[in-house]
Amino acid sequence: MLITTFGCALQGIEAIPITIEVNWLLTGKSSLIVGLPDSAVRESLERIESAFKTNGFRFPRTKLIINLAPADIRKNGTAFDLPIAIGILGASGQLEKADALVNFIIMGELSLTGAIRGIKGALPIALQAKKEPEKKLILPEENLGEAAWVEGLSVFGARQLTDIVALFAGHTQSLQTAKKNDWSHAQTAKAYPFDFSQVKGQHQAKRALEIAAAGGHHALLVGAPGAGKTMLAKRMASILPSFSYAESIETTRIYSAAGKTRNSTSLLTERPFRSPHHSISDKALIGGGALPQPGEISLAHHGVLFLDELPEFKRAVLDMLRQPLEERKISVARMGRTLEFPASFMLVAAMNPCPCGYYNHPTRQCQCAPGMVKRYLQRLSGPLLDRIDLQIEILPVEPEQMQSPAAIVSSETIRARVEKARQLQAYRMKDQTSLFCNAQLEGTLLEKSCPLDSTGRQLLSQAMEKLKLSARAYERIIKIARTIADLEGEEQITPAHLAEAIQYRSLDRDKWAL
Repeated sequence: MLITTFGCALQGIEAIPITIEVNWLLTGKSSLIVGLPDSAVRESLERIESAFKTNGFRFPRTKLIINLAPADIRKNGTAFDLPIAIGILGASGQLEKADALVNFIIMGELSLTGAIRGIKGALPIALQAKKEPEKKLILPEENLGEAAWVEGLSVFGARQLTDIVALFAGHTQSLQTAKKNDWSHAQTAKAYPFDFSQVKGQHQAKRALEIAAAGGHHALLVGAPGAGKTMLAKRMASILPSFSYAESIETTRIYSAAGKTRNSTSLLTERPFRSPHHSISDKALIGGGALPQPGEISLAHHGVLFLDELPEFKRAVLDMLRQPLEERKISVARMGRTLEFPASFMLVAAMNPCPCGYYNHPTRQCQCAPGMVKRYLQRLSGPLLDRIDLQIEILPVEPEQMQSPAAIVSSETIRARVEKARQLQAYRMKDQTSLFCNAQLEGTLLEKSCPLDSTGRQLLSQAMEKLKLSARAYERIIKIARTIADLEGEEQITPAHLAEAIQYRSLDRDKWAL
């Protein structure tokens, strides 16, 4: 008897519909799974046989042919255990109303006792299932909360193999039904251990990071050891704007496919802050591998990627950031397929100005030999630095400022200003489904959103000539000026906004040995 069930295979962060055909042949002994299964899928028959015996079902002793179609897509992982098991039950006549399987997408891993374990990629699978409105989704109960965030989809959670058999026997209460989630109640106020109220001095740096958070701009902090670069960067998380529902779905889909969701039960409600060590490999940072997985730049999607001690990273690894910084996505080609991972992150990096750390220091003498500063900075390619919007020089805080009792603005106050600026940007981009901040403005939308008057254009032309800026830097200065105007609630970009934006190109000045 031939029975068809339906599932999904993860390809990167996308779920591809898979048809599982189970044919019970009355001749032959060995069972076979075809359709490019990996070893975990081939081993599913052993787990299924044990689960059947434990729960009183009969495993066919004659030949089974199980085909996973399309056969040219590799099937990985243990999530195919459940649809294969249900298909075998249907083919062997042990499942009532097997014809109803056409209305379900089923995924889950089986234990030897018949318990159903959680899987990776529940959210991408649910998003794919929504595209087939006639189908319902059955997942492990552990993944139910995650998939329930997909609106307009009927999702059921199962604990045991017997629960699903009971469902087809007419016992509709055997599975847990997903409850509708409310995004407004999912976001809760978080107490951050690091707050900008703890930072003394560094007013220009705090202003620059506020602009970066408000517009999603990349920032580079350059300063002497102990000046506060890492301290400032760690506090970025406390001023980032709240997740929108669309941003949260996009980011959680990546974490779900990578198996990094917390308990696999809910959406991410906080923007990610990723801080990899400088020994990281190119695949770990960018993504890829034999079975392509999202890298740190994708895990930082709609959040912050913090690279401390930037020149200590391998130059080849850093240069791989150039394309994602520009296009906000990365394409990985593996095994004849090209997978695309989103990577719309905000880069925040920190570095010393020279090997000894005291180049351009106001009170200490640089100990580096002639040419060492230039060679140190040349560890970073010019095209990479050109893609960083804000280049901020961090000077040491004076002792008087460290002991000053003056009131300091808290992260909560800064975040409120950032939220207000993002609301203006969201209104301006309301017709753009995939754009969320000023840093994403391009082409016609950039010209429409950032008109300059004659004085502003003249000021920018003078800066271009004096600092020898590229066309890319020209556009990035305009985007920063747009964000500064948003923070001040101004509709038009003024020369004052442009002047402030230009001053954040510290590494383009003559004193830096580039």
